[in-house]
Amino acid sequence: MQAEALVQSPADAADLIRRAAALIFDVDGTLAETEELHRQAFNLAFARLGLDWHWDRAVYKDLLRVTGGKERMRTYHERLVTAPPLSDGDIAELHRIKTAHYAELVEAGRCPLRPGVTDLLRAAKARGQRLAIATTTSHGNIDALLSQALGKRWAADFDAIVAGDDVRHKKPAPDVYLEILARLKLEASDCVAIEDSANGLIAASRAGVPVLITRSTFFGDDDFTGAHVVLDDLSELSARQTKAEKQPHAQ
Repeated sequence: MQAEALVQSPADAADLIRRAAALIFDVDGTLAETEELHRQAFNLAFARLGLDWHWDRAVYKDLLRVTGGKERMRTYHERLVTAPPLSDGDIAELHRIKTAHYAELVEAGRCPLRPGVTDLLRAAKARGQRLAIATTTSHGNIDALLSQALGKRWAADFDAIVAGDDVRHKKPAPDVYLEILARLKLEASDCVAIEDSANGLIAASRAGVPVLITRSTFFGDDDFTGAHVVLDDLSELSARQTKAEKQPHAQ
């Protein structure tokens, strides 16, 4: 896919959003700054199972280039040349415990949605746009976050939800986006992907979906060449949408 010309302003980005038939959201870093809670949950799981691993912010930022929690742990383990072997079952158990710790942290109110997210979701629903989620995280992690932020019936507002374990290849492969498009029965050009990382940008772009980037803590310095627009967060976008929708249409 050839990259189209970048949208030059949040006002144009708001128009791009308004014209879309569907908005497709990434989760971690996009809907909420979850990555720090994931990091803490990994360390709690390691300690619980007696591993001497500890991922500080620098180590975790590097590991985030690997998509998927189980894949991240496997990569880290492979870098430890003298480490005792870990089976796929060991990795799965670590990930299960980590996911439980993550849910506890989220339920404690430690991870609100990012600025502008709630307003954008509300505005999209009012316009009759379809909503979807395309992520590498697990269904359990999605539910833990959005049940706390949007209420227990949050999933009723989304027409399609595709997580990392639902497809063969995780981002930056386009699989999650291709599956979303198939479920929505929409063309890629009729949708907008909202992402926070280069891996997410690449995945959506490979599926032909235009991308709006909202910079996050861990991925703010990624290369976003090819994105239609790059914003610090969605609050300015939602403010411009509200202003535009209140203005009378030209006759």
